[in-house]
Amino acid sequence: MLLKSNGKIIASDVEFAQSFLSQTLGLMFRKNIRNDYALVFEMRKPKQVSLHMLFVGFPIDVLFLDESKTITQTAQLSPWTGTVSSGEKVKYIIEMSDGAISKNDLVVGEQLSFER
Repeated sequence: MLLKSNGKIIASDVEFAQSFLSQTLGLMFRKNIRNDYALVFEMRKPKQVSLHMLFVGFPIDVLFLDESKTITQTAQLSPWTGTVSSGEKVKYIIEMSDGAISKNDLVVGEQLSFER
């Protein structure tokens, strides 16, 4: 599974948080993630969501996407204390390694591609 932006691969190690438990845990209790890793959350229907970094000991980048997989917001979260709200209803959340947003020049309005 690949996560792409404008045909460019931005993550080659992609995991889907599908169950309630995997979505609740997210990246909690992990020691780190690889630079080419992405954790994708898919909401049953678009909704406003909030994220926290409790029990996540490393910084991450976050993308919020609408139903068409277009980025609606980006965020960089600090270990343990970071929080963010999507602001608007989103269908997907993608958690990636720290620096992935700037490294891949990801911006609001850009469309990503991935399949389950």
